[in-house]
Amino acid sequence: MHLEWFDRVCEELQESLNSICEKYDENGRMSIERGAKHPRLDFFTYSGEEDIDYFCTLFFDPYNEEFYIQTIDPEYGLTSKVVLEDIDDIMDAVHESFHEYIEADFIETEDSGYIMDDEEETDEIYFEEIDVEWETPEVTAYYDEDEVEISYQFGVVGETGDGVLKRTNRIWTKDDDLIKDESHFIFSKDEASTIIAMIASHMDSLAPLEEGEV
Repeated sequence: MHLEWFDRVCEELQESLNSICEKYDENGRMSIERGAKHPRLDFFTYSGEEDIDYFCTLFFDPYNEEFYIQTIDPEYGLTSKVVLEDIDDIMDAVHESFHEYIEADFIETEDSGYIMDDEEETDEIYFEEIDVEWETPEVTAYYDEDEVEISYQFGVVGETGDGVLKRTNRIWTKDDDLIKDESHFIFSKDEASTIIAMIASHMDSLAPLEEGEV
């Protein structure tokens, strides 16, 4: 894979992103996933309470040596690929995504702080109210000391019998702050065998994580 352009852009972004705007400087963060088949840059906000919210993912095609983002048509659910030609296009895409995220998910208060909107709080409360019987402890799938830990836990929804897979991502910053992100995937017994078979048959296509990168 040819990653010279990817590495150059990563370096440039790390130096220049904070100058996009004052709000990004206060809230924006970036993580690099170099070990994926299509390396990516994830952009997120860190609330200071061990929670992160992703607002933009930038992919890199190492064979065509081009950056792109994926967009979804809300009406038809179709995914499209938007190629970003140069660093200016990349900076503009990140900046625009950040402000769309701020406007959609946060309300500016009189003291210039931000609070989550009612819809986001409702989604979090909804999952907390589901009665899950955890069948396994957290199992560490990947660990790089003082850098990142990824773990999984399997459970069953008591009311429906559906399976739940919880992914916990813990990242330690250079300042030794812990950033914790949890996501949940719910599936039925009928889906489980198909999911397992699809993953097992494509294991050779997957790339391992590289140390120090998420």
